[in-house]
Amino acid sequence: MKVTDIFGINVFNDITMKERLPKDTYKALKKITDDGKPLSESVADVVANAMKDWAIEKGATHYTHWFHPMTGKTAEKHDSFIEPTGDGTVIMEFSGKQLIQGEPDASSFPNGGLRATFEARGYTAWDATSPAFLKDDTLCIPTAFCSYTGESLDKKTPLLRSMEAINKEALKLLRLFGDNTTKKVTTTLGPEQEYFIVDKHMYQKRKDLFLTGRTLFGAMPPKGQELDDHYFGSIKERISAFMKELDEELWKFGITSKTKHNEVAPGQHEMAPIFATANISTDQNQLVMDTCQKVAMRHDLACLLHEKPFAGVNGSGKHNNWSLSTDTMNLLSPGKTPHENAQFLTLLVAIIAAVDEYAPLVRLSATNAGNDHRLGANEAPPAIISIFLGEQLNDIIEQIKAGSLTSSTKERTMKLGVTTLPVLPKDVTDRNRTSPFAFTGNRFEFRMPGSAQSISGPSIVLNTIVAEMISRITKELEVAEDFEETLSTILERMVKEHYKVIFNGDGYADDWVKEAEKKGLPNIKTAPEAIAIYNDPKNVALFEKHKIFTKNELEARQEIMFEEYSKIINIEALTSIDMAQKEILPAVIEYITLLADSINSIKAAVPDATVTPQTELVKNLSDLLAEATTRLADLKIKNTDTLAIKDVNAQAHAYKFVVFEAMEALRKPCDEMEKLVSDEFWPFPTYIDLLFRV
Repeated sequence: MKVTDIFGINVFNDITMKERLPKDTYKALKKITDDGKPLSESVADVVANAMKDWAIEKGATHYTHWFHPMTGKTAEKHDSFIEPTGDGTVIMEFSGKQLIQGEPDASSFPNGGLRATFEARGYTAWDATSPAFLKDDTLCIPTAFCSYTGESLDKKTPLLRSMEAINKEALKLLRLFGDNTTKKVTTTLGPEQEYFIVDKHMYQKRKDLFLTGRTLFGAMPPKGQELDDHYFGSIKERISAFMKELDEELWKFGITSKTKHNEVAPGQHEMAPIFATANISTDQNQLVMDTCQKVAMRHDLACLLHEKPFAGVNGSGKHNNWSLSTDTMNLLSPGKTPHENAQFLTLLVAIIAAVDEYAPLVRLSATNAGNDHRLGANEAPPAIISIFLGEQLNDIIEQIKAGSLTSSTKERTMKLGVTTLPVLPKDVTDRNRTSPFAFTGNRFEFRMPGSAQSISGPSIVLNTIVAEMISRITKELEVAEDFEETLSTILERMVKEHYKVIFNGDGYADDWVKEAEKKGLPNIKTAPEAIAIYNDPKNVALFEKHKIFTKNELEARQEIMFEEYSKIINIEALTSIDMAQKEILPAVIEYITLLADSINSIKAAVPDATVTPQTELVKNLSDLLAEATTRLADLKIKNTDTLAIKDVNAQAHAYKFVVFEAMEALRKPCDEMEKLVSDEFWPFPTYIDLLFRV
């Protein structure tokens, strides 16, 4: 098998369209995707027929409008191509109308009150900018999803809106710099995906893993990640076989799976694709997560996408490499002499200003229940938003701040002191893995998003806030009498106003938390606190100005996020109760009983025998059992009380600061008992089993 032979074979991509569509139809479709022209039904009919023929030739029997509801997952309703003929036979049909529009139920998905249960109608609309693909026996058509009343109920529609907003504002800026040829500015993403792999049979024996995605109980094994021997280490044969098939399946989808390696924690791995346009990359990342889990099962493995499956070892993130491009260049490429590249510097300053001014929104975009376990835990960026620029760009920003920009750091070489080794070109800047938003050569790496998150949310926020800052700059430049002088003044002013967000040091250091507080940088530590800022009037005004969200859509999303957070913690609490009550406590009681019977038997046989070690073990376990029983009762009461809270904001906060704390209090004695109970009595696989026995 050659990679070039299978790459993209399951995608109705540009090459396939050229082969199968009439030239006029192909050109019309390209105008739709490239220039945003409206789609006519006649063009849709021709495209639909070609798609259908292509899909059927590859064994497809059904089609589906594949969309991204507010669950963060994907959704699909399958319809077959068959149409009855009236004589007892069928033909295979697929019309332009069926391609363009679908009609799934809009009340059964999270909608934040935009739809009542009895109001079911919703619509899906074909996203012609993202290619259709085959999955199993189904033609999947990427679509946007909205309610009968027109509000967005998905994660794709606002992403497409944000892409249009930044394209509009960036083109205005390029025109002011004399670029009259660029037709479109697009945002690109290259999301690195981290995940854990465990044995499927052990996974199935743990209720917490298959119900919540993370371990709610578990004592740390004698060995964790402290030797740094897993990171970039030799890949186990079983994992390598999984990765090989994963690559092949992703390549068939046209996903440029480029890099794979062991990550820091035992059992943790990463795949990274080459960047693509933001909405295509978002679609592809959803496919990556889905495919990881499906392929793992074929190898008797389970893929864990939760941000923190195991306490005490690193969790998983999704590093979004975000940039701005035209059809000919990367707009965030500094060039050899960035101090002379005024267009690049303008965009750079706009991004710095955007991230500083809208830091709470940036933090919100990386918020979910799982990510609360990662952020600020010395394994991921802290919850404080800051920007790492590196030596070269930081020097340039310092010069702008001082009002005198004259030079930039040159690329250097590095000699390793061994004559047989080559002289290496040394980058003009180091990397900073502790920074949530770091410049890495020709893009910004946003390191905060969690591994299970859709990447649309972070992209929507980045696109919108940068579009806003570019629009402020162009508004001043459009009326400037002296372009260069006005631009210089704008950049100097904005750098001085937003310089506080730049931080090139250790984001894990305690001193940085204190310094950030002095600077006035927000430190939003938990998901409920982050979600609360969604409908801040400043944010509502921003999204409405750029036509990303209406006020109703924002309020709906806030309610959905609060409810989702509460439901997740409620499920975790109920699972903790179930595991403790039905598995852990009975196992400990059985073990204590065995020890007690053993003590009695020994004393009966040899009255003078020393049974102090056994007695102390029984005493320790009995004390821990009593504590766990008390904590279990406390968790039940607190979870029941919290479930009764009606206000979604108050309920989410109670789940975080009351129920979650009660879960942790129950976990503590249970994990201590695990350390004392014989392995053969412990009711489910331990961390040693999960992390090392694959």
